[in-house]
Amino acid sequence: AKLNPGASVRNPIDLLATGTAQQLGEVIEFCDKKFDQIDAMTVIFGSTGLAPVFDAYEVLHHKMQTCRKPIFPVLPSVYSARKEVEYFLSKGHINFPDEVQLGKALVQVHNTSRPAEEIIYLEGVNIQESRRIIENAPEGMASFEVTAGLLKAAGIPLVSTILISNPSDLVAEAKKLGYPLVMKVTGPVHKTDVGGVSLNIRTEKHLQAEFERLMLIEGATGVMLQPMIKGTELFIGAKYEPAFGHVILFGLGGIFVEVLHDVSSGLAPLTFNEAYSMIRSVKSYKIIRGARGKPGIDEDILAGIIVRLSSLLRFAVEIKDIDLIPLIGLKDKIQVVDARILIKK
Repeated sequence: AKLNPGASVRNPIDLLATGTAQQLGEVIEFCDKKFDQIDAMTVIFGSTGLAPVFDAYEVLHHKMQTCRKPIFPVLPSVYSARKEVEYFLSKGHINFPDEVQLGKALVQVHNTSRPAEEIIYLEGVNIQESRRIIENAPEGMASFEVTAGLLKAAGIPLVSTILISNPSDLVAEAKKLGYPLVMKVTGPVHKTDVGGVSLNIRTEKHLQAEFERLMLIEGATGVMLQPMIKGTELFIGAKYEPAFGHVILFGLGGIFVEVLHDVSSGLAPLTFNEAYSMIRSVKSYKIIRGARGKPGIDEDILAGIIVRLSSLLRFAVEIKDIDLIPLIGLKDKIQVVDARILIKK
């Protein structure tokens, strides 16, 4: 019977407005030592302004220093007990003026990711080869050969691609890949914007007609042939920020990234846990898992590509921009279909 008549001893414990500083201390002590099923305490102690509460806040200060369990102070009387609250804050504490602010703070703490491991995942990444390629490459938009070499050095699979500038090679090279095919113009950076992509080519006649059309595009130097593959379009990119390093971006391709801007981001180098978090934080994640009868994408393969790209970029600050768009994801395979890399030294 240490509390006044009418006080509640259930959770939450209510000292009533007549509760004293001594009773506050006894309740905190009891919760700290006797209640094994709780992990922390919230102390809400206000004032009508009719009597000072310095003694209660001094008790709270002492208990916060000596108790095993954390204590979160909610002192709502920031006007009627302004001097007492300022006194409490001068002891080096913080104050939550209401329970809502405390709740928001606890949610932020709960949702904060754990600190990243201070390791760089290098398995499957050939740093020496990537440095050789970058040091020998000119500034500007990287050629297909440089781009393909860097992707290979990072262990990122590129769909089978054949470059053709001589029309006499067209039919023979197409047979090597097999129909249906995709033909893309080489030279212009933004191929789609200039009409430089032709899909679902199934015959030699169509092949030759598209070659002639693409070669009329301003700046065309040739074409690239690729097999026509179907799957889920993905996007992985990165941009170098002087203050932070490379920011890695991930999302689904097409309208998901271009219109809906459904992307996640992380700072290189990334751990696998961070890569998985990026994958699962996009709004379109259900499509990655599989939807409407379509199989999902192997998240382990996808996370590996994100991690290896981030590790490559950690040693390649000369790469200022990189877009792998799209990648085509299948149940057990992910391949880059097109890539753009900007190099500045």
